[in-house]
Amino acid sequence: MREVHCHDAATRGAIGAMYAGLGLTVAATALPYADRATGHLLADHIRAGYSAYTQARIESAVTTYLILLSVIGALGVIAWLWAAWAVKAGKWWARPAVTVLFVLGASVGLTGLLTTDTSGETGLPPALGWAGMAPWLAALLAVALLWGRSRARTSMIHGHHTPRRK
Repeated sequence: MREVHCHDAATRGAIGAMYAGLGLTVAATALPYADRATGHLLADHIRAGYSAYTQARIESAVTTYLILLSVIGALGVIAWLWAAWAVKAGKWWARPAVTVLFVLGASVGLTGLLTTDTSGETGLPPALGWAGMAPWLAALLAVALLWGRSRARTSMIHGHHTPRRK
């Protein structure tokens, strides 16, 4: 199919939101590493849920979380870059693809935020879980801008354009 290179304000805003989401994804991925080096929030959270764990087992669990969160973060970075490229290039499938990525990202973020482990607590401390949800806000904005632009264009094509109020 034909590619459309339309860079209206909504498209530029959506691309900007995607780059903001990329930055938030990088920050959310780096945060557990900063925590390990300074605050130990994740280790303390694991220790509180599993008081019988030795320090070595807690460190192993932290390392496992870091690997998992790094893989998720790397996939998120790839998804943001690919989505921004598709929208910039005007690919006809960009809006549905961005929407699918939004749903997948929200699902992953909510899983990290809400899933409880065998201790009865969430696997991640709430601060890290909420940090993982931050890119979702940028994705929500990008999807809203992309689909809002689509509705506006469809309305104009079909003669249903209503002038803006001043």
